[in-house]
Amino acid sequence: MTQKVFWSAPYQTELDTVVTQVVGDQVQVEKTIFFAFSGGQESDSGTLGGHPVRLAEKQGLDITYTLPPEHNLKVADQVTLRIDWDRRYRLMRLHFAAEMVLQLVYQHRPGIERIGAHISQDKARIDFASEVSLAPLLPTIEQEAARLTKSDLPIITAFSDEQAERRYWEVDGFARMACGGTHPRTTAEIGLLKLKRKNTGKGKERIEVTLLQP
Repeated sequence: MTQKVFWSAPYQTELDTVVTQVVGDQVQVEKTIFFAFSGGQESDSGTLGGHPVRLAEKQGLDITYTLPPEHNLKVADQVTLRIDWDRRYRLMRLHFAAEMVLQLVYQHRPGIERIGAHISQDKARIDFASEVSLAPLLPTIEQEAARLTKSDLPIITAFSDEQAERRYWEVDGFARMACGGTHPRTTAEIGLLKLKRKNTGKGKERIEVTLLQP
């Protein structure tokens, strides 16, 4: 099982580790700071042993990294992982921004169903099953999200089931949600956000989230 240091140290950008498995261009390591696509959050970008990581995939409780075929790494090799911090930090902030918006929508529209989500470096989106436009709700959600960020509330993350690696985040007085992504320390780090509504088909509503601060 890959030890996922990105949960306990999401601000760490470099880590020394050991190769535990090599199958062609696919490599596993003992511990990692390199997040693999999960829960709609895109993977980090960076290098493993000096080689660019082309793909990061969850395989059960392990993470497999695809490297260039000429990587020449072997089991027991000591290697260094490095991630692109600017990308990681944007993903963390947009991830939590999307989850704030999701929880606020739940509060205003009890029973609404989320049917999809995606978090990239530039924007996040959340898809809902809804026959009614969510556009009238967006100014209120923006204002409430701004109050949350201004309040500078701690974002607590922990295991709900450590053996199964199930995790959650919680902001006291706001919400608690199951989530295995990476998160900032406080709501203040999110900054101001802008919401845009899109209709992606009959009975479907999409909210796009962008950050107004770099």
